[in-house]
Amino acid sequence: MVWDWLPHYMPLLVNGLWITINLLVLSCFFGMIFAIPLGLVQALNTPYLAGAARGFCTFIRGTPLLVQIWLLYFGVGSIFPMIPAIRQSFLWPVLREGYFYALLALTISFAGYEGEVMRGGFLGVPKGELEAAKACGMSPWLVLKRIWFPRAVRLALPTLAGETALQLKSTPLAATVTVLDLFGVSNKIRQDTYRVYEPLLLVLVIYVVLYFFIVWAFRWYENRIPQKR
Repeated sequence: MVWDWLPHYMPLLVNGLWITINLLVLSCFFGMIFAIPLGLVQALNTPYLAGAARGFCTFIRGTPLLVQIWLLYFGVGSIFPMIPAIRQSFLWPVLREGYFYALLALTISFAGYEGEVMRGGFLGVPKGELEAAKACGMSPWLVLKRIWFPRAVRLALPTLAGETALQLKSTPLAATVTVLDLFGVSNKIRQDTYRVYEPLLLVLVIYVVLYFFIVWAFRWYENRIPQKR
């Protein structure tokens, strides 16, 4: 039968789904942690820091993600086994896995793209609102915390939703460095059963469901934010 392989590979598919979601959530979370200061220093035009942040974002956005993953895994990752201190340390079980390098590359890529998005969000906040907050006696940190950052996120939210969906579609590249995510599992099924279309179609449906969930989650959050009257 066409789908007789599914029960046997169901546990592997569930684990692949978990790895895909894990890669997406963690790379977006840590990527945003780096993206916020990257965008802020560019908006503030801080000497040296703004140039460094601009150069980082330009380099990341201008190079293919697949090349970045391979440079980390086959480049940096090939150096660690030659260092006895690393091989004998507690870090070795992590550094020898392709998952670590895929997550690192996805995080750096997301930070580079969202750094530019956050720069636009920070610059999009009307200066009058910031000046009014300062006139009320707010410190620069309080202005950033209560006015500038929340307004910047609100302005950038639609773009962030699209970028998160694109990040989901980037996760299959992790399969090129031995990670058994959803796409990696579909490749294994194809190699074991010689079924090509069925596993790919199943994985395709799962990605579409995940995409709609991302869109719904961002719209739900956006609708909860008070609109400017």
